[in-house]
Amino acid sequence: MYSKKVMEHFMNPMNAGEIENADGTGIAGNMICGDVMQIFIKVKKSAGGNGKHDIIEDIKFKTMGCAAAIATSSMITEIARGKTIEEGLKITKADVADALDGLPPIKMHCSNLASDALAEAIYDYFSKNKYEISEGLKKAHERIKQERDYAEGLGEK
Repeated sequence: MYSKKVMEHFMNPMNAGEIENADGTGIAGNMICGDVMQIFIKVKKSAGGNGKHDIIEDIKFKTMGCAAAIATSSMITEIARGKTIEEGLKITKADVADALDGLPPIKMHCSNLASDALAEAIYDYFSKNKYEISEGLKKAHERIKQERDYAEGLGEK
């Protein structure tokens, strides 16, 4: 059973859509359930030049998936907007699920997709701006990319 908050974000998702000329775009998908999330970020650069303190000024999503996938996409955009890139990278699946007053255990993977898609958008932003990418973010990117490549490979067979 979904919480009232999950149903609110599913029925009336916040920040749905695409940002033209996004500063960063991330895609995450789950090969088992078929959910796919795409996150777009617009970033306001700060003084300092390493990207960590840049602000996520706008964030939108496009999601193909179940009610939990849409709700977690909506919620992560609400949590991340106005935060620094560094703060955005610290948003966990538990943060997303807690903000939605919980998810059924079988749907927790959806909150993973939301935080993974945001991490991918940040990775893309860092890459485009030639900022140093932490080892943790590099490892997350490789894991997400492998999962996506594996899922895409299954679809071809």
